Amino acid sequence: MKLSRQFTVFGSAIFCVVIFSLYLMLDRGHLDYPKSPRREGSFPQMLDVYSLIPFDNPDGGVWKQGFDISYAVNEWDSKPLQVFVVPHSHNDPGWLKTFDDYFREMTQYIFNNMVIKLKEDSRRKFIWSEISYLSKWWDAIDKPKKDAVKSLLQNGQFEIVTGGWVMPDEAAAHYFAIIDQLIEGHQWLEKNLGVKPRSGWAIDPFGHSPTMPYLLKLAGFSHMLIQRVHYAVKKHFALHKTLEFFWRQNWDLGSGTDIFCHMMPFYSYDIPHTCGPDPKICCQFDFKRLPGGRFGCPWGVPPETIHPGNVQKRAEMLLDQYRKKSKLFRTTVLLAPLGDDFRYCERTEWDHQFKNYQLLFDYMNSHPEYNVKIQFGTLSDYFDALDKEDVTSRKNSQSTFPVLSGDFFTYADRDDHYWSGYFTSRPFYKRMDRILESHLRSAEILYYFALKQAQKYKISKFLSSSHYMALTEARRNLGLFQHHDAITGTAKDWVVVDYGTRLFHSLMNLKKIIGYSALLLILKDKNSYNSYSFDNLLEMDFKQNSQSSLPQKTVITLSADPRYLVVYNPSEQDRNSVVSVYVSSPTAQVTSASGKPVEIQMSAVWDTASAISRTAYEISFLAQIPPLGMKVYTIVESANSDPHLAEYVLYNGNIKDKGIFNMKNIKSAEEDITLENSFLKLQFGPSGLMEGMINKEDGKHHEVKVQFSWYGTTSKKDKSGAYLFLPDGEAKPYVYTTLPFVRVQRGRFYSDVTCFFEHVTQRVRLYNIQGIDGQSVEVSNIVDIRKEHNREIAMRISSSISSQNRFYTDLNGYQIQPRMTMSKLPLQANVYPMTTMAYIQDAKHRLTLLSAQSLGVSSLKSGQIEVIMDRRLMQDDNRGLEQGVHDNKITANLFRILLEKRIVVNMEEEKNAVSYPSLVSHITSFFLNHPVFTMIEKIPMPTLQLLGEFSPLLSSLPCDIHLVNLRTIQSKVDGKHSDEAALILHRKGFDCRFSSRDTGLLCSTTQGKILVQKLFNMFTVSSLIPSSLSLMYTPPDARNISEINLSPMEISTFRIQLR
Repeated sequence: MKLSRQFTVFGSAIFCVVIFSLYLMLDRGHLDYPKSPRREGSFPQMLDVYSLIPFDNPDGGVWKQGFDISYAVNEWDSKPLQVFVVPHSHNDPGWLKTFDDYFREMTQYIFNNMVIKLKEDSRRKFIWSEISYLSKWWDAIDKPKKDAVKSLLQNGQFEIVTGGWVMPDEAAAHYFAIIDQLIEGHQWLEKNLGVKPRSGWAIDPFGHSPTMPYLLKLAGFSHMLIQRVHYAVKKHFALHKTLEFFWRQNWDLGSGTDIFCHMMPFYSYDIPHTCGPDPKICCQFDFKRLPGGRFGCPWGVPPETIHPGNVQKRAEMLLDQYRKKSKLFRTTVLLAPLGDDFRYCERTEWDHQFKNYQLLFDYMNSHPEYNVKIQFGTLSDYFDALDKEDVTSRKNSQSTFPVLSGDFFTYADRDDHYWSGYFTSRPFYKRMDRILESHLRSAEILYYFALKQAQKYKISKFLSSSHYMALTEARRNLGLFQHHDAITGTAKDWVVVDYGTRLFHSLMNLKKIIGYSALLLILKDKNSYNSYSFDNLLEMDFKQNSQSSLPQKTVITLSADPRYLVVYNPSEQDRNSVVSVYVSSPTAQVTSASGKPVEIQMSAVWDTASAISRTAYEISFLAQIPPLGMKVYTIVESANSDPHLAEYVLYNGNIKDKGIFNMKNIKSAEEDITLENSFLKLQFGPSGLMEGMINKEDGKHHEVKVQFSWYGTTSKKDKSGAYLFLPDGEAKPYVYTTLPFVRVQRGRFYSDVTCFFEHVTQRVRLYNIQGIDGQSVEVSNIVDIRKEHNREIAMRISSSISSQNRFYTDLNGYQIQPRMTMSKLPLQANVYPMTTMAYIQDAKHRLTLLSAQSLGVSSLKSGQIEVIMDRRLMQDDNRGLEQGVHDNKITANLFRILLEKRIVVNMEEEKNAVSYPSLVSHITSFFLNHPVFTMIEKIPMPTLQLLGEFSPLLSSLPCDIHLVNLRTIQSKVDGKHSDEAALILHRKGFDCRFSSRDTGLLCSTTQGKILVQKLFNMFTVSSLIPSSLSLMYTPPDARNISEINLSPMEISTFRIQLR
């Protein structure tokens, strides 16, 4: 994705990410600090940077957003300037066209011509990043072409940079999916090309997250490059020559997470903005724009073909730009990228660029008075030369480069054009992405366990199945969606449908893999698998009919023949959860595996807001399921059933048909509507919206008010679109003239209040159970703004917490980034990405909004959290998409609200650069994103015999250790698996000044230690070997280990083999 046109930049806006420079000192027992001292003492956080930036956006001359650069001609006399011109082509896996259309019309020709054109001259170079395209081409080409590619890689003419399946978005993508697409790319490279990428290249994601450098570092990378950073930040970094720095995690007390990062200084990654500060001149050295071509230079001066008559003048013009650009950096080594979107398609373009540049290089290199050494290079050629320079110039072991921590959101490319709209755009698919992730993770884990059992019992039907190919396809479809025009919601309508169709197709396949794997694991007689594994005997209880519709629950037709109900717990913790299924009869009975009846709550299924179904009933019961395990129940129609019927009170409406339920109609609520469980009491106003929470522990009343509001778009020329949020001022309250219909349900295991507004149906539910699910409030919004024009709908939570202007958002579900709302910035600059949570706090309390989908979030006033749930915009925002966002769907947003008591803190610590969720918050977030899966025996099979439970682990993992994935590794043969899996573990950093007593946590912490032999119950670990994150490297001293040790925040990958 690239900007469509160049602009003069005026206005005075800036964004600010704020991080603070002290450290949150957690209880030493819970946080083992790295041993090595800091290299820099205290190092800059982005906050230190922001306090220094004058947010004035003056006209900088030819470099509109910068300043004039000057130099003395003799500066390079003692050390010549070393220039690496790096040809590249940015290929979006879907944006204005679908992935397949781009490949067919453009990308395949780029590869085909690369092979021919790089072979013509060994000095030519080229870099590539998206493996999704490379693998598609590879599958279609012959052996000579494949050998040619391998030899180009070997002799350093062609380099793979980053090497993920895509170049992922860094705001909305979850770290599970970012890691997964990185492994998919690196595994493909290992198998097909035998190469290991070592430099990161992220020129197009709309803002940058520190999660990315951490993951690249873990994968074995030493250098990386970023481009889309707020223009005022770029200018500041350029003035101080800090565009190259060591990027360090804000939670790292040593320097172990440092990775070298190069920030590109100018407006864009295209050729006019990469040779130097003056686009009018640089454009003349983009030889695709020669007169007679399809497009020229918007600054009015075209390129000239290089010939002996003009080579001196042109070489000096270009060298002047290179020298000016090099003045922004600390060394005499210079990077000059040479490329743009889908470049190097035609052979003529290869010729024009490479031949003209070679003439310029030869001329410059043959004139020693220029003091320049210039050549084509790959990204790693540049970084290698830079390292060499850094080593020679390093005096008293101090590096040339500074250290920095923090993130680069929210991005603005000019004026007050902040890219905070895409944090929410197309929220339907942002939610679907998270559902697919949860299914993929469960399918991976169950598949590997089932594979081991199938090998042990020689179950040919499972071993010969195509499950592994379907799993690979699902990994790739999820990977494709992490692309920075996919999960961002910034592609054309039909491209969005293409992504959605892929996600939907894989979701269906994963449900099958989960069903087949679960069946094999839970069968009493494994050898009977062959006779039962037809047409998905165990069927998931959620059905989705198309890529654009919400999932619906399946109604189980009951009879006197019992059928099995299998409940799977995807968490590594023991779990008490309420399981709800729809049944056809009000006389349902559920029994546990031991034959004991289970208590059930029976609730009405509603066909419309005020009409109950007479053909379906919801039954809910409490299941305690072992970690990563399954529990088996049976369900039957029986006259002895004795369910607890839920009771209903209905306000502002009238229900005639009450069925079997006790229902009271009340004109309007005279006093507060309340719900309570053993932890909380909630109060609701007459419109059915929550207004307060009472924590039972101390009996204190807290204002926690939920409201909706609307944003419009500005009346100025530039309006909000898929990327940009340009509101017409503060949000306006959501107005309704009559009170909405409100439905209150009180039941044995849960109670809820549902209110029906024109654009939102909100259900607030409280679970009446001891355990994690009972501590927070579940909020589900069904949003429909399909009739609106240029409006965005937000949910605002207002509280009495005195948070001032500070709040906290997560990055990629991996870490927390402190934020500061700044009055000197426009409203849209104070909106940040929320992947899984945002919170506010004061000395006594923390209020957290946990989210099951990525959205934009802000805290514009003290005590508030506001999340933008959907946006419908009627115009393009001039970033190349050439359409608005009006393909809105009925969208489900799911949240939890958690109010926690803090054990008081020295308020100075609030300015810390780092903050952590509590353990309860971490586990609540996991449960929210990974609900238990219920599977039903599709047709009652009297002969089918299942075990009572499947319990693969000896016990819960420690509370702070999360199993990210257990991912079967590919074999050398296409579409086949090996016997090994990648075991990926993450030790979460948590704030232990929140009590975890009486919270229902069924686990303990162990300072990050796990004994391998005490891990599995039904399997033996035959080997466990440490590896780099994406399996590219095995440490030199790697051997089979018997104890896993993780530091807080650490993510580690192991190659595991079970039998």
